[in-house]
Amino acid sequence: VFHGRIVARRVVGQETRYEVEVKARYRQRFPLVSREYLWVPSTCGCPALRDGAEYLLMARRHVNHEHTLNRILLQEDGYARPWTPREARLVREAARHC
Repeated sequence: VFHGRIVARRVVGQETRYEVEVKARYRQRFPLVSREYLWVPSTCGCPALRDGAEYLLMARRHVNHEHTLNRILLQEDGYARPWTPREARLVREAARHC
C-alpha cells in the first residue's frame, strides 16, 4: 500500500504501464524506490488513473516462475483511490493494527 503520483501512462502490448512517483509507503512486503512502474493487465484504462493525480494504491509484486519478470501489478481486485489526507490517516491507523 502506497501513496503515489501518476507521472505518465503508456500502453505496452495488452497492458498499461504507469510511471509512478512514490510519495509515501504505508505497508509493504517488498521494497519500493522513489519511481516505480505500475502495471495494469488491460488497455481499457481501468482504473482510470490520471496523469498528475495522486492515489492511494494497493498492488502486488509479480515475479514469474523463471524470475525474469519482476514488477508491481495492480490487479482487477486491487485498490486505487484518489489520495486525500483522510485516506492517509485511515491507512496509517490500519497499518498499526494489522
